Amino acid sequence: MTQMKHLSIVDGAFLHMESAEMPMHVGSLNLFEPPAGYGGEGFYDLVKEHVARRMHLAPVFTRKLALMPFDLANPVWIHDDDIDLDYHVRYMVLPKPGSIEQLDALAARLHSMLLDRSRPLWEFYIIEGLADGRIGFYGKVHHAAVDGQAGVALATSLFDLTPEPRAVKPPREARANTYQLGVAELLAAALTNQIQQIVQSVKLLPKVASTAYGAAKQAIAARRSESKDDRAARKAEAAPTRFKLAPATPFNHSITNQRAFAAVSLPLPEVKSIGKAVGASINDVVLWLCSTALRSYLKEGSELPAKSLVAGVPISLRQEGDTTANNQVAGTLIDLGTEIADPAARLKAIKRGTAAMKKEMGTFRGVIPTDFPSLGSPWLISGLASLYGRSRIADWLRITNVTISNVPGSRVPVYLCGARMTDYYPLSIVVHGIALNITVQSHVEQLCFGLIACRRAVPDVHLLGEHLQRAMAGLRVLVAPALAAAAAAAATGATPVPATATAKAAKSSAPGRAKSRRPRAEAPARPGAPGRAAAPARQPRLRVVAASPRVAPAKNAKPAKPASAAKPRRPRPISASR
Repeated sequence: MTQMKHLSIVDGAFLHMESAEMPMHVGSLNLFEPPAGYGGEGFYDLVKEHVARRMHLAPVFTRKLALMPFDLANPVWIHDDDIDLDYHVRYMVLPKPGSIEQLDALAARLHSMLLDRSRPLWEFYIIEGLADGRIGFYGKVHHAAVDGQAGVALATSLFDLTPEPRAVKPPREARANTYQLGVAELLAAALTNQIQQIVQSVKLLPKVASTAYGAAKQAIAARRSESKDDRAARKAEAAPTRFKLAPATPFNHSITNQRAFAAVSLPLPEVKSIGKAVGASINDVVLWLCSTALRSYLKEGSELPAKSLVAGVPISLRQEGDTTANNQVAGTLIDLGTEIADPAARLKAIKRGTAAMKKEMGTFRGVIPTDFPSLGSPWLISGLASLYGRSRIADWLRITNVTISNVPGSRVPVYLCGARMTDYYPLSIVVHGIALNITVQSHVEQLCFGLIACRRAVPDVHLLGEHLQRAMAGLRVLVAPALAAAAAAAATGATPVPATATAKAAKSSAPGRAKSRRPRAEAPARPGAPGRAAAPARQPRLRVVAASPRVAPAKNAKPAKPASAAKPRRPRPISASR
């Protein structure tokens, strides 16, 4: 019998929700410095040969889908012996002048195209013609095959830690028994898998009940033992309820298949030091940056809702060291505090929300199932996804406003056929009702933001990238007193000032406080403002596409002071074809 692997209910959901408007693949746009001695030709052939030697290191390269008869259950993965590398690894050249904007526009277009389900679900593009001599690399893999963490593991099979590619043992010769599976074989496999999933679900029930009982018992005991002051403090610090509809924004509509993309790179060491100074994690700082950028972006167009925006945040359930090529994720909702004008108070609200989320995940993480019986799921999931988008339910049934994901990447430089990677920008998924996705991935000393959006809903996503850059400048001003206090404490050997006290001092001393700003607040302090921290060694870079006619982004331009009155943005009409 041909070896097969069943898709989990989560993996299958990414297949069944897919449509022309909602491609369900994830990708990345990378930039490489050419290898030593490169003469401008031959890199594509090197990469194609390199991939051919490495395909056996990651199953996603060599497996394709076999659908169940009548879509009764999730498909299975089977091995594909007939892989056309000329199809999967492609070569493109940018037209002159070969700007970064052209590269990003090309990545947005490639990301909008569906993968061929009759082949292994991945594609790579080598892109040359950049004016600065660098080489672009765009790759995409279906989300049914990998999640964020598995994608990083996939990259380790392709990239090397030195300019000289490592030696890889060739694969063992294997011969498949058949190209396609028979109906009886598929039905028998589906029935066996359903029985196994039912047994596993039943076995999990006692653990779920025990965990729920223990959590409830602990909560009741804590409530009984707390004093009046403790109870008042708990209520004051309680995270907002998550079971509510998100406010209406331009991001919450049914989408088309057209995409707009912007990328921002921020210095990772500085983000870490800022987080440490205010007692926040990197995730907290990332959420604050996104919250501040979204607040100022929406306020600029008079579209900021009175209630807080809600972010959908994926949570990895993968155990450390697990590199299995499947999806092991759950999700949670976090209020971004966009209704709070004071930046320090907004950061405090985000920290409170993430702390509550971590506590809940710490309790229930081990009992969240990643698979269960999938009989009939293809019909159910695809039908609900189509209904949600085409009936305009997505316009009013708003669970979340935006998706924000943070994936840890490589801490050391990586190479592809001798070329060193300089930038790693992720491109993720937008769906009906959530037309904006912000995915962040670290790479060496950079924090790379990839902003992908439906072009009809967010045609000026590059402006959001500019606001993200300004948010970082404002964060430097906010935490300048905390960083100065930490530096002074380190120099004298004294005990550092607590993070809460330094944050409060930063709020009172930072220029341009919310109550004294004009309606379009959230702009960074002017150069040379008092209390500003030293400029980082590496300035943030902004990569934008789909530029709005009324704003012409300039390279390395410093943030300008906002005008006293902002005009509302108007949706740009987009034709059905490119």
